[in-house]
Amino acid sequence: MQRRSFIAPWLKNYKKEYLSGDISAGLTVGIMLIPQGMAYASLAGLPPVYGLYAAMIPQFTYSLLGTSRQVAVGPVAIDSMLIAAAVSSLAAVGTDQYISAVILLTLMIGVIQLFFGVIKFGFLVNFLSKPVISGFTSAAAFVIGIDQLNNFFGISVDHKSSTLITLFSTLKQFDQFNWYAVFIGISGILLIRITKKFGKGIPGSLVAVIVGLVIMYSFNLEINVLGKIPSGFPEFSIPNITYNMVLKLLPSAFAIALIAYMESISVSKALQQRHKGEYEIDNNKEFIALGIGDIIGSFFGSFHGTGGFSRSAVNDQAGAKTNLASIISGVLLLVTLLFLTPFFESLPKAIIASIILVAVYGLIDTSYPKFLWKTKREDFYMLLFTFLITLLWGIQEGILSGMLLSLLLLVKRTATPHIAILGRLKGTEDYRNIQRFKDAEVREDVIVIRQDAQLYFANSSHFYDKIRCEIDQKKGNLKLLVLHFGSVSNIDTTALSSLEDLIYDLKQEGIRTYFSEVIGPVRDFFNRVGLTQRLGKDHFFLDVQSAIDYYDKKGNQLEIRRNFERAIQSNEFKERNI
Repeated sequence: MQRRSFIAPWLKNYKKEYLSGDISAGLTVGIMLIPQGMAYASLAGLPPVYGLYAAMIPQFTYSLLGTSRQVAVGPVAIDSMLIAAAVSSLAAVGTDQYISAVILLTLMIGVIQLFFGVIKFGFLVNFLSKPVISGFTSAAAFVIGIDQLNNFFGISVDHKSSTLITLFSTLKQFDQFNWYAVFIGISGILLIRITKKFGKGIPGSLVAVIVGLVIMYSFNLEINVLGKIPSGFPEFSIPNITYNMVLKLLPSAFAIALIAYMESISVSKALQQRHKGEYEIDNNKEFIALGIGDIIGSFFGSFHGTGGFSRSAVNDQAGAKTNLASIISGVLLLVTLLFLTPFFESLPKAIIASIILVAVYGLIDTSYPKFLWKTKREDFYMLLFTFLITLLWGIQEGILSGMLLSLLLLVKRTATPHIAILGRLKGTEDYRNIQRFKDAEVREDVIVIRQDAQLYFANSSHFYDKIRCEIDQKKGNLKLLVLHFGSVSNIDTTALSSLEDLIYDLKQEGIRTYFSEVIGPVRDFFNRVGLTQRLGKDHFFLDVQSAIDYYDKKGNQLEIRRNFERAIQSNEFKERNI
């Protein structure tokens, strides 16, 4: 098998015909990232230039290490808001201490992602269930939108711990609204929406930025603008690492690392489906690529970034065939940093707010909650719980409580798995759940039970109690228990102990225990611990019917012999003069 290149795997088979699409997509996304980067830096509580750093550096690193050929990496709305929520409680927004903490957080996120990728922990995102992500994302969209209203209305608002209090404080200042800012903000929203209707490849946010700058250069309006933006390539600087700050930021770093990976891998998989057969996505390499991007970026003033939905879609639609498009986007951002930043100093903050408001509007999902309400109420309540916690208490609290709830529900579901009593379908040798097949035949002397999950410490007691309950209902007529283990993928030592106790207890009551359809890994485990040898291979069968047939042929004969032996030992024959 040919070994794949870890560095720039797309470069080896690059074709000349890819170049035009890559150039077109690279320029389009690069232009799109200029206003987007500055907007998301503002959202993260940072000066606009840090958004340009965050939009540029990950483009280069991901193009060399990433396995998706269309994903465009950079700052995103949700993660920027998470960063602000994590750091604002530790330092005043805009201060050197705040910026230093954000850069440190970026480094920590990168290290966590790199570590997870190296140890092949890409599966960890499975613990972030879709209802939690949907509830969190929709609520975060409201939090982000409300947080930007002060820029949209041109006022100063003290952002409170509660989103609803912040909203109330904003609306209370209605008489102080700067209507020039409101007009420019509304114009920005309309321009972005209108350009999207004409063509998805048109960078509507850039159109809004240009119009906003034209208005400011044409009219002397008293509204808030970005102000001085440093130019030039970011200087190399080692993040300020302190033990206390690392401890305080660690929970947020873990949460953001997983959420960011979830965002990026989701869009990667979606785009790969459109280019099926052209390349493969490697989950662990994606972790590594994103992690190294954050690590290197943190040494050059970049804050955390990941694969974004909107710009990756634009990248694909604009014709990107390989990661060369990301390199071109990065070069365009470098040119902007070197020569063009003075042009953006008069950009109204209302335009930045309009870009963010349009972006977060697309994050609000109403169809999925409706679907869950109709199909899976438990998942709907989990979504609603995450939504309310995020909206009322904060973004960090929302995602962390949502993840905790997901884990608790996972434990609950695996601790009380589905256990079915099986009966024989008439005229066949197939056994099915008697709750679903009412005409399934059930014998008085035989019970067939199927465990529909792995058997481990959390559900072993439930398994034992359920079987005891079913056996007790047989009222002494039972002679054989057949355990259908076709759905049992794993057994741990705690469950093994419960299983052996069950077998022993039933044996004392004259009930034999047979196993059917035990899969390979579990069969190997039984061999290693000696259960197969202690019970005998004649207790294990390929299917339920074989177990019952063996019982009918051999088991009854054995029962007759045992009754005969018991009768001799009890002197019953002597008393009967036999």
